[in-house]
Amino acid sequence: MDLQAAMSQFFNDKGEIVLAPQLTLAGLAELMYQGDLQLGGGERHCLRFWDFSESREGVPVDFTRTEINTRIKAVAARLQQVGKIGDRVAILANNSPEYLFGFIGALYAGMTPVPLYDPSEPGHADHLKAVFADCEPTFVLTNTASAAAVREHFADLPSRERPRILSVDSLPDTLASSYMNPMMTLQGQQLMASASTMPVDQPAFLQYTSGSTRTPAGVQLTNRSILTNVLQIFTAARLRMPLRLVAWLPLHHDMGIILAVFVTILGLPNEIMAPRDFIQQPKRWIDQLNRRDSDDGVSIYTVIPNFALELAARYGKPKDGETLDLSAIDGIIIGSEPVTEKALNSFTEAFGQHGLATNVLRPSYGLAEASLLVTTPQTAERPLISHFNREKLAEGVVEFVEKGSELAVAFASNGQVVRPQALTIVDPETKAELPDGQVGELWVKGDNLAAGYLGREAETAETFRNTLGERLPESRVEGVSDDGWLATGDLGAIVDGEIYITGRLKDLIVIAGRNHYPQDIEFTVMNASDHVRPDSLAAFSVTSEDSAESTEQLVLVIERDEKADPAGDAAAAEAIRAAVTAAHGVTPADIRFVGPNEIQRSSAGKIARRVIQKAYLSEA
Repeated sequence: MDLQAAMSQFFNDKGEIVLAPQLTLAGLAELMYQGDLQLGGGERHCLRFWDFSESREGVPVDFTRTEINTRIKAVAARLQQVGKIGDRVAILANNSPEYLFGFIGALYAGMTPVPLYDPSEPGHADHLKAVFADCEPTFVLTNTASAAAVREHFADLPSRERPRILSVDSLPDTLASSYMNPMMTLQGQQLMASASTMPVDQPAFLQYTSGSTRTPAGVQLTNRSILTNVLQIFTAARLRMPLRLVAWLPLHHDMGIILAVFVTILGLPNEIMAPRDFIQQPKRWIDQLNRRDSDDGVSIYTVIPNFALELAARYGKPKDGETLDLSAIDGIIIGSEPVTEKALNSFTEAFGQHGLATNVLRPSYGLAEASLLVTTPQTAERPLISHFNREKLAEGVVEFVEKGSELAVAFASNGQVVRPQALTIVDPETKAELPDGQVGELWVKGDNLAAGYLGREAETAETFRNTLGERLPESRVEGVSDDGWLATGDLGAIVDGEIYITGRLKDLIVIAGRNHYPQDIEFTVMNASDHVRPDSLAAFSVTSEDSAESTEQLVLVIERDEKADPAGDAAAAEAIRAAVTAAHGVTPADIRFVGPNEIQRSSAGKIARRVIQKAYLSEA
């Protein structure tokens, strides 16, 4: 199938995305499958799962295009037997083929999947309980590997309050023959007749926020928002065909699930493994990126958070005598957390000699409220690292300085907005559009935006229903209406056509009237002592009531490096205190070391600064 031609049918001659009112994710998936089947593509291998549960080398588990479709329809048919259109279906499993079959199977059944995770994952029990209380799913889909943990999670609930649990890999293929398009059922016809919105604008799935800064909220993603963003990604990333996606991102994360569903729907080769298998041996991911004999002409893509670059650089290099060829890689999309100069340099230094082209590294920016991707580099100059004057940045102004100068702080450009989508920078107080070079809040608008938060009208209005204030004489968003803007909560600036994310609005540290970005302080800390575990610390402020007036003070909570001796904490703290004071003009009031992996993170792996701050205050 000619995918370029298939995707072009959704664009008009003006480059605008036009979706049929009846189109859904499930409908597109089946349309693409049937088209592939007619061209003899049913036996093409499309999914490979690397199972490391019993072998350090991993056992590949492969599925053809037809086998995938059969498993999806088996899940959908079973859900149709026991539920109804519109029911919510939680996916509680590890990264696995069953996760994808369950998620897409729920879509095929006309139900709303809620991507979550295996309950045995540490540190997320409260998050999981909050999500279930919020969306009250009728069914839980899991697999044999996660079933025991799932049943244990619900064991304390009375039987009548438990959701029905179905193990995807225990459902027989024969169920697939009884699957029926939900819109062809009596219930589907009745719903269509009474629905106030067309299928394309109805809910596709619920993506829960990580809960790193608040009680988790269910982002309501519609068929239109997901399909629009997939088309935006396809165009902006200039994906080369044929391609192979390599991924270990958790499938409960928006970046993981949307990309996995995207390639599954299109019938593209997808190679997955569990996040823990990457963490335990980062070389496994590098090995999957290695060019194979069958990769002639194939472009390899992968999507990762920043911390993966340094892990792979430290532990993923080929052993003596091993051959490694990374020349087939065309895109490494880096998102989910700020991208650092150190991580980029470490990765290119480690693998540049093995065919890795530097420009395949693409620091990108997105959020669940915009489905997934908002910006990615779309010029030849990537990755682009710029150095800004720290003091001017604290005043909300971007001023370039030379790398290595006393006031220099490095930022990676996140490229340009993916079109058709509008983006501008505004003053968070006045809502007025700010000129290039000034730091403000990123606002975006497009058909890729979610419908809002489940059951949270006030929060939905505050986030998704913003009105743009005074525009610049030459507005970046000329022709785009003033209403319906998404306030991302992220700070950034546009300089020379490049978008830089400088921090999170709510994480901004204000001490003695000066703004400090936590990432900037954390970078100084990491470079001040080898005692610090990379990308595993949190800088935040607390209010001190010791003096006549309340004042803000800086606190650092830091994970000790695996090789560091706790006896060296005091000396490391002194070195860190001196470095932060010299670089930022503020002296940390408290520096607290904890053991490796003790820092609280969100379910997506981000440092949960506000959660850490709350825990710190509760102990004070």
